[in-house]
Amino acid sequence: MNKKVIFEDWGLVDYQAAWDRQETLFAGVVGQKTENRINGTAHPTPNYLIFTEHPHVYTLGKSGKAENLLLNDRELEQKQATYYKINRGGDITYHGPGQIVGYPILDLDNFFTDIHRYLRTLEEAVIRTLAGYGIPGERYPGYTGVWLDADNERARKICALGVRASRWVTMHGFAFNVNTDLAYFNHIVPCGIDDKDVTSLARELGRHVDIDEVKDRLRAQIADLFGMEWEANATT
Repeated sequence: MNKKVIFEDWGLVDYQAAWDRQETLFAGVVGQKTENRINGTAHPTPNYLIFTEHPHVYTLGKSGKAENLLLNDRELEQKQATYYKINRGGDITYHGPGQIVGYPILDLDNFFTDIHRYLRTLEEAVIRTLAGYGIPGERYPGYTGVWLDADNERARKICALGVRASRWVTMHGFAFNVNTDLAYFNHIVPCGIDDKDVTSLARELGRHVDIDEVKDRLRAQIADLFGMEWEANATT
């Protein structure tokens, strides 16, 4: 039986505002689980999949190193970019317009309680989406995310992952470069990896890509792999 999930596309949203909204949804799911445990009830927990884009921003995960940001405060301002230290796993990454940022806020007790499998499933959704454009996405042993030419010196990342989970409820997620301005990656050591390139769907295809089309395809792949059914009142 498919699990019901509310899908929302927030459009272009300031990173802090989106983080606050995530935290509110996350707290609601965790709160329902806590209430069920304390009261011995079995009220269903909600699940969400959020797509959004952010203005230029760099985020540093709790296992990251601040020196992997190569800009000072003045240079950040010149680039019209912001910087946040956040509570996901992973190192530093960039978010900006033209990039699909996905925030699954899922109670994995409704799906499967395995974080490794969870990450691999998100990667698989991106890999299948890329395949629809004739691009062979791959996993890179020892790294998260989705890569192209992962087995040689041309290895380049097209999708980064960084998640947080508490009581099997997830937040944060993935960043899939579609029409992303890749120049912004020159100002960081992406994900702490200093000898690999970053790419986008537009760069690989040599043309601007309809991001709404990519969102639709990606959302369908995620639903198929996780066994999701969209809520009737979802914002689509």
